[in-house]
Amino acid sequence: MEKYLLIVSLICIISVVCSKLFARFGIPALLLFLALGMLMGSDGIAGISFDDYGLTEHICSAALLFIMFYGGFGTNWDAAKPVAVKSILLSTFGVILTALITGVFCYFVLRTTLLEGLLIGAVLGSTDAASVFSILRGKKLNLTGGLASLLEIESGSNDPIAYMLTIIILGLMQGNGAASLPLLLFKQIFFGLAFGAAIGCATAFLMKKFSFHSNGMHLILVFAVAISAYSMPVLLGGNGFLSVYIAGIILGNSAISDKIELVHFFDGLTGIMQILLFFTLGLLSFPSQMLLILPSAALIALFLTLVARPLAVFAILTPFKVPFRQQLLVSWAGLRGAASIVFAIATVVSPAYTKNDIFHIAFFVCLLSVAIQGSLLPLLSRRLGLIEKDCNVFRTFNDYQDAKELNLIEVRLSEGHPWVGQTLSDISMPKDMLAVMVKREGETLIPNGSTRIRLSDSIIISCSSYTDNSNVNLSEVFLDKDHPWVNQPVNHISLPDNSLIVMVRRGQENFIPDGNSMLKKGDTLILCSDV
Repeated sequence: MEKYLLIVSLICIISVVCSKLFARFGIPALLLFLALGMLMGSDGIAGISFDDYGLTEHICSAALLFIMFYGGFGTNWDAAKPVAVKSILLSTFGVILTALITGVFCYFVLRTTLLEGLLIGAVLGSTDAASVFSILRGKKLNLTGGLASLLEIESGSNDPIAYMLTIIILGLMQGNGAASLPLLLFKQIFFGLAFGAAIGCATAFLMKKFSFHSNGMHLILVFAVAISAYSMPVLLGGNGFLSVYIAGIILGNSAISDKIELVHFFDGLTGIMQILLFFTLGLLSFPSQMLLILPSAALIALFLTLVARPLAVFAILTPFKVPFRQQLLVSWAGLRGAASIVFAIATVVSPAYTKNDIFHIAFFVCLLSVAIQGSLLPLLSRRLGLIEKDCNVFRTFNDYQDAKELNLIEVRLSEGHPWVGQTLSDISMPKDMLAVMVKREGETLIPNGSTRIRLSDSIIISCSSYTDNSNVNLSEVFLDKDHPWVNQPVNHISLPDNSLIVMVRRGQENFIPDGNSMLKKGDTLILCSDV
């Protein structure tokens, strides 16, 4: 027992330390978790014998339910609304089209049976939320035209459709017959939507109406709710992944208390689940068997990436007049990952007979997808000119601040600032303000009351945002070379009555001016005035 606990702890430490190194070279950290599992497995250096597909399915389903819940919880519906229709079409009809096209390819080119070809297409039909979120956030890719939100919703919501297709085709392969399809579809969709919406709304209502005697109780509640949202519909034949995603969206976009603590909790939990998920899948794989499926899997990966996914994307997005470059990027961003491998496990444990090694085919396809598509996604985004440099990708998520309730501000400490040399506990801050981060010499520190502030530190402070702005107007003033305020300090210029310069934008830098701040040509001033 102790040996396995030590192995688990070492894996977590290696994963955390090395993931930063991987990110520096543009390699998705998820590959590290897979590689560690493969190294520890039967064909690896540790030689751990593990081939329990049933246990793996349970472990990975549990990990996926939390990843799916947090994907929904982190979806900022206000930012996603403009692209919601396109995202939902991609996550439903896009998956079905991709699965059909891939299935037909397997049938005609790889000579599988039609149902087995469609099963391979269904298993590989969805994009992987964990991979997409990891790359968008890790590389801070804020894509133009709402593409970040589009990919976020699509990748977070299309796994239930792929899972449903997989279960339906497996049922047909077991001889259940087409007559049971309508009932199966109804149960999958109806119970998935109904339980997700009911549980999400009930939990949001409960958290708004009742306070908890301990700060940790709301974490336990939401943790249990995520499990219930998955388990209840599954017991009735419904789609648990769809349910848990819907419940996450409702809770994440509700005005519940302690949302920031919930975000930090589930951020850490899903990080652990991703390590567990990818490591277990790597441990279950047999690299020596991949040589047998290498030609078929490589052909499927190429066809899926260059033909099936683009055809589905262009068929759905072209009627919306989405620019060609954006459709090209959406096509490339269809990463396959852990969900597809988990669905492939279902084909192994199912009584349905399959001639091909679908598990290792899916494993190899996903490995190529994350390694090649994932690594090149930031580069392609820049080459296509689809990155907004002045925006933050985290605005498309509910992760660290609710735009209507919380703001983060930066205070830079220069010579003579009264906070220099003080500990945070000694600094008198207004109520409802909290120092959440200290930037010092290129490093980021999470402070506590004993943290001592130094010269040149930047302190990130959270505070409630001002919402009643009916009598306040914000305007911009650009200083060209002939503007009379150029080369003048702020305290020497004549501002309109009841106006104040609240920010100066200079190139890529924004700063709060004081009376001695010198204004320069090319500055953009943000003026606040009483209307």
